[in-house]
Amino acid sequence: MKALCWHGKKDVRCETVPDPRIEEPCDAIVKVTSCAICGSDLHLFDGFMPGMMEGDILGHEFMGEVVEVGPGNKKLKVGDRVVVPFTICCGECDQCRRGNWSVCERSNRNKSLAEKVFGHTTAGLFGYTHLTGGYPGGQAEYVRVPYADVAPVKVPAGLTDEQVLFLGDILPTGWQAAVQCEIEPADTVAVWGAGPVGQFAVRSALMLGARQVVAIDRLPDRLSMAAACGALTINFEEESVLERLAELTGGKGPEKCIDAVGLEAHVPRSLDSLYDRAKQALMWESDRAHVLREMIYACRPAGILSIPGVYGGVVDKIPFGAVMNKGLTIRTGQTHVNRWAEDLLRRIEEDQIDPSFVVTHTVGLEDGPQMYETFRDKHDGCIKVVMKPGVSSRATFDERPRS
Repeated sequence: MKALCWHGKKDVRCETVPDPRIEEPCDAIVKVTSCAICGSDLHLFDGFMPGMMEGDILGHEFMGEVVEVGPGNKKLKVGDRVVVPFTICCGECDQCRRGNWSVCERSNRNKSLAEKVFGHTTAGLFGYTHLTGGYPGGQAEYVRVPYADVAPVKVPAGLTDEQVLFLGDILPTGWQAAVQCEIEPADTVAVWGAGPVGQFAVRSALMLGARQVVAIDRLPDRLSMAAACGALTINFEEESVLERLAELTGGKGPEKCIDAVGLEAHVPRSLDSLYDRAKQALMWESDRAHVLREMIYACRPAGILSIPGVYGGVVDKIPFGAVMNKGLTIRTGQTHVNRWAEDLLRRIEEDQIDPSFVVTHTVGLEDGPQMYETFRDKHDGCIKVVMKPGVSSRATFDERPRS
């Protein structure tokens, strides 16, 4: 089969690799009909996440048709159409029973390695380093899905791939980010980053009743997409984020702040961003935390910081005195996809949200290496790339109106 494989920093190749096979009784083999490049994949592409090995199959956002099931799998049958959450969960451990799916205690087959880095293991993830199990990912024609009687979400007839694909990651990630804010009707919610997760965080905050939502970015097309659903916008290259947020909130700051950027934050004229890049080059720091610092200063006392943006290692110069003295609450974590999937699927069916608005580029799998660069560099108005394994096509720009 064809798959996108990691061969080092900025080196992704479309290659022929062995087909997956059933290994455990509850496995399933899924023929991928659509997969996507996620912002988290760029951390692997840019070499910021440890634990990758040459030839690893990338991708954790995918869906398709079940073509084979193990003898112990009573949930799925051949022909089922499913979205597969990026978190692999057993359904039986203490954390899974509590609904904390992204910290499953059993699914990370390299748990001893994760324990050395994080203190305790987290769940296994598809296509995302050997710290999280080294599982082959979904940017491929076929995928073996472990514990496939637990996480996969069956797709009702009548919904397109583009409407439901993002149930596997970025839609529930944006939703969880907003839910963690405990939004009240009078709240201002500020969202740093208007990429795919930021777009869903903006819409989730509005759906949950925020008085106003502010999207912060520098790219006009991303800010326009956020504004189309009613968000206010700040272009951080044109005005001060802190001053504009103070103006919008009567000098008090937003009650709730969401970091949808994570470890690769970069503001060209920011002194702390230059400092972070220098420390990264010297391997004295792994993550760039400009957004996290700015949120801490911007947030209203007794407010909430919600962090769906991925961080991979060590950061410094965090103003923790401000966190403590202002009484801020910080909520983080990989997404507990199955906690939210059923409700979000219902909202899609009821036309409360159509997640396909975020797709700007649809390509064949062989175009994936090129699209990693396009997505990272934000060329050609690229916000979200969907790939169709088995379909030969060059990059196309989707001209549909977005809301």
